[in-house]
Amino acid sequence: MTIALQDIAWHRSVAQLIDALDKPNFWAQLVRMLNQYVNFDSWVALQFSSGQRPLVFAECPGEDGSPDPLFQDYLKGLYLLDPFYIASREQSQTGLFRLAQVAPEHFELTEYYQRYFRLNVVADEIQFNCQLDADRTVCLSLGSTQRFSTEHIALLSMIQPWVVALLRQRMPFELLEPDAQSEQHVQPLQPVNDWRTQLEASVQQSRGAQLTARELDVGRLMLSGCSSKEIARKLEISAETVRVHKKHIYSKLGIKSQSELFSIFLQAQSA
Repeated sequence: MTIALQDIAWHRSVAQLIDALDKPNFWAQLVRMLNQYVNFDSWVALQFSSGQRPLVFAECPGEDGSPDPLFQDYLKGLYLLDPFYIASREQSQTGLFRLAQVAPEHFELTEYYQRYFRLNVVADEIQFNCQLDADRTVCLSLGSTQRFSTEHIALLSMIQPWVVALLRQRMPFELLEPDAQSEQHVQPLQPVNDWRTQLEASVQQSRGAQLTARELDVGRLMLSGCSSKEIARKLEISAETVRVHKKHIYSKLGIKSQSELFSIFLQAQSA
């Protein structure tokens, strides 16, 4: 379905969204409008920041209305492996982004993809990003059981300025919403860098080993699906140095696979 200047329904929907900016049903109304033009199966509105866990403003309800346990795992620490989160922290930008644009080379081979993404998001994801300042990025993420088509991407790209403007204008009202202060949406503040402390403590307790800060960084990027070349570029070291770090990680932990490393990472996030 295309949107033309004479599409009265589209203009009416945008007007209703502007009127709902300060209302509790804003997010539901926004995704309902988008769903009229592009099919998707899940959605979440959240804020990424280097200073805390993702701050969830609203999400699609589960089949039984209860919190999705997989999404709770995401909020506890799996977000650190999320390509969209990583991309937003490395270079925060406003715009529309596809999974294929931000996913590392080996993303679909990762335990994160196998155990979380393909079960929770299933096939494809697209995200509207609104950069609020140097650190905070507000995101509206749409997940689909099928790949978004070229036509869908073109349509979403065309309306992206509208959506981003609405996200930005919503923020002053978000902090005033009673729901925004509930346990279901606002996660306890926790410095993102604290994942290193958690993982280090978990490794020390369960394996009696101690990894360096660089080894922890290499391990996380491995789990996110980055190749040795991608890790080398991100950390500004040589690919050979990356391979040495990997060897040390496996040796210190007494493991032989990324699956085992992922289990240690999960254990640390649950601590």
